[in-house]
Amino acid sequence: MSSPLPSTPDLPIGLTDTASAEPAELPLHALLSPLGAAAGTVTEIRPIIPEDDDPLHALVAELRNYQHELELQNEVLNYSQAVAESASERFETLFASIPLPLLVVDEYDLVVQANAMAHRAFQPTEKDRLLINFKPFVHGQDALRVEQAFERARGTGRAEVHEVVFQITDNEQLCGDLHVAGVAVPQQNGPPTLQYLCAVVNQGPLLAERQALQERNQQLYASERRLESVINSALDAIICLDSRQRITVFNPTAAALFLCSPNDALGKPLEQFLPDASRALAFAPLTTQAVLGEMTGITSNGLEIPVEVSISFERHTNGDTTTVFARDLTSRKRAEAQRGALENQLRESHKMQAVGTMAGGIAHDFNNIVGAILGNVELAKADCLDNPAAQESLREIEKAGRRARDLVRQILTFSRNDQPERRPVQVREIMLDTARLLRVSLPPAIELQVHEPVGKLPTLLADPTQVEQALFNLCNNAMQALGDERGQIQLKVFCLTPDSYHCERMGLPVAEYMVFMVQDSGPGMDATTQRRIFEPFFTTKPVGQGTGLGLSVVHGVMRTHGGAVDVHSEPGHGSCFMLYFPVSAGHPAEQSTPSAAPAASSPVTPSPAAAERHVIYVDDDQALVFLFQRLLRRRGYQVSGFTDPREAVAALQADPKRYDLLVTDYNMPGFSGVDLLMQVREIHPALPVALASGYVTAEIEQAALAAGAKALIHKPNDVQEFCMTVHELLNP
Repeated sequence: MSSPLPSTPDLPIGLTDTASAEPAELPLHALLSPLGAAAGTVTEIRPIIPEDDDPLHALVAELRNYQHELELQNEVLNYSQAVAESASERFETLFASIPLPLLVVDEYDLVVQANAMAHRAFQPTEKDRLLINFKPFVHGQDALRVEQAFERARGTGRAEVHEVVFQITDNEQLCGDLHVAGVAVPQQNGPPTLQYLCAVVNQGPLLAERQALQERNQQLYASERRLESVINSALDAIICLDSRQRITVFNPTAAALFLCSPNDALGKPLEQFLPDASRALAFAPLTTQAVLGEMTGITSNGLEIPVEVSISFERHTNGDTTTVFARDLTSRKRAEAQRGALENQLRESHKMQAVGTMAGGIAHDFNNIVGAILGNVELAKADCLDNPAAQESLREIEKAGRRARDLVRQILTFSRNDQPERRPVQVREIMLDTARLLRVSLPPAIELQVHEPVGKLPTLLADPTQVEQALFNLCNNAMQALGDERGQIQLKVFCLTPDSYHCERMGLPVAEYMVFMVQDSGPGMDATTQRRIFEPFFTTKPVGQGTGLGLSVVHGVMRTHGGAVDVHSEPGHGSCFMLYFPVSAGHPAEQSTPSAAPAASSPVTPSPAAAERHVIYVDDDQALVFLFQRLLRRRGYQVSGFTDPREAVAALQADPKRYDLLVTDYNMPGFSGVDLLMQVREIHPALPVALASGYVTAEIEQAALAAGAKALIHKPNDVQEFCMTVHELLNP
């Protein structure tokens, strides 16, 4: 029996001395390999070879070799187990510490494993639903997409679903992106099972931020649309400029103002349209806005327009911008000019009214003077029938007195605003009558052209005498303007409906008017003269050649007829006067009660019965009282004259039966003729009364006749006319 084999302490059986030092750590691939550990720890495995051929020794050596291999495999397994346990611990740590909800779900939707984030996300409180299954948490609208994602993960190993809604509780939802990875887990018995690693990326904050951004973008878009709408609908021209002072915005108002389309204006410099405003852009560093005031703009075709300009400067990180606001002042200028014309017209109207009132007061007194002159001329002519020289002088005085009387009547026509006695008149007859009167005094060098109306014109409701007077005055002025020069005077009539601007300028309503036009080829008038031509007593003629009342009478005639007079004239281009008569006056022609003062056809001869008649004459003018006392006494009447109506009332009260007729002035200081008439009717109702006035209007006539007057006498009147009226009243 052989001696036992020597053993080497502290070394595995069969290892050489080269393996006396064991390495501290092996690589993972060596540990996982069945023979890797031996390769990594032992440089060489040498089998134990028996020294003799004893079978027993060989068996022992073989057993020792087998034991050595088993010990090596055991060490490898222990190391692999330690490495696996370390990897598992690292996975668990990573699985638990990742800040995302992670779940491991098997193919039956059973949650195998879930980290703390998953539990907090899907089971916030203990009372909530347990995290046992995963798919029941998916909202119904996303269930199909999630199921398809799991199918893709089973086939390809991974899948993603964005913005999945998870119903955590009845009132709480979680929205996030779902990432699914398929993992095959090997089994000891049977095929490997498939599990899914699910990661939920909570998109709630991102979606909220995204939604906030979308809402902000929508608000910005809406704000841009509103700004665009405001810019496009603004009544002012809005022009935006970039940092190079080029036009970037040109709204429709600017396009209409400067007569340039927005496409043509974009990219052009501002000075093309607002040269003065472009110079103000240099002040951009000093202020944020500036009001430049009124400037001159230039349209695309070169026309100048008045505009009011203001500028706003905005500073941005990507460059400065400038916004120019331009307001069209054309309408304002036109309105100011129109308002100025209306104000001038109003001032002229007030001035004419004041002058007319003054002229009416002067004319009333002057009327009495003229009446006294004409009456005394009649008496003087009767006293010197055998003196031809005196008769000639008296006739000249009478002629001058009659001219003065006509002048007074023109003044009264101008000063009073009484309605004329309108009746239907034929326009053609008025024009021919006026032309007939003019040709008598028309110089040979002046041609009068009367254009008769073409077609049938409507009948004009007017006072024919006043219309003829207005036309005669205009034509007479035209003749005097031409003087000795050769020229033409044209007289036309037509119907016209002026526009609202001209009607407003003349103070007329918009309607149809019959227009008489008198046009001459004379020297014309400047603007200063035109402003004063309707003033009473204003004349450009030399002293003694004009009264200055011709156009004033025309103005008065048109005012009483509800019309207007318009004039167009330029120096060197003649003058054109247009009389606007309303076609429809709005009321029928007034029918005036015929006056009881007829014109005398022949002198009244005294009768024996006249000496028995007693006449009271009342007038505040002593000259007229004296005149009519002489006139009536020469015809055999008894006359009592009074300058104070109260004295006449007292005389009548003393002896009512003594008097047969009362003739009184209408206008007396503090006592009108109607007041006297009413008192006389109380004293002596049967006594006939006649009222005398220098200007008898429809209102005066109506009031006198209503009070009981038997006649109205116009002052100054002819002596024969006055005596005839007295005779008819005393001998009805």
